[in-house]
Amino acid sequence: MMYSMKEVSKQTGLSYETLKYYCNEGLIPNVKRDSNNYRVFDDRDIAWIENLTCLKQCGMGISEMKVYIDLCLEGISSITERKKILEKKKEILITKLNAISKSIDYIDTKQKFYDDVLAGKIKYKSNLIKIE
Repeated sequence: MMYSMKEVSKQTGLSYETLKYYCNEGLIPNVKRDSNNYRVFDDRDIAWIENLTCLKQCGMGISEMKVYIDLCLEGISSITERKKILEKKKEILITKLNAISKSIDYIDTKQKFYDDVLAGKIKYKSNLIKIE
């Protein structure tokens, strides 16, 4: 089955403009055209577009995606190089995840402190103002 740009946009959550941009940038190889010269996509294209969305969420820019796509188009011979690219992105994501986790822990600690102060369980203290 073939899908229009509008259908693919709705199915993938990408805006029509983003999908068109990805096509124009060559991020979706082998885009097909219908008899009216409109872009059409099959299920494999949609699966690839979903991969692009993940790559973007991993922090890949357009130029990095192009490199990755070129490697994918080489087939099995480039798997080792692709694995290295993804491993670097994973390390960056883990670092960000750890930072976010620390931030959440800080917020949880502060919320508990504020709850305990409001409940009269502990005395209020501040690093910014002197409390008598």
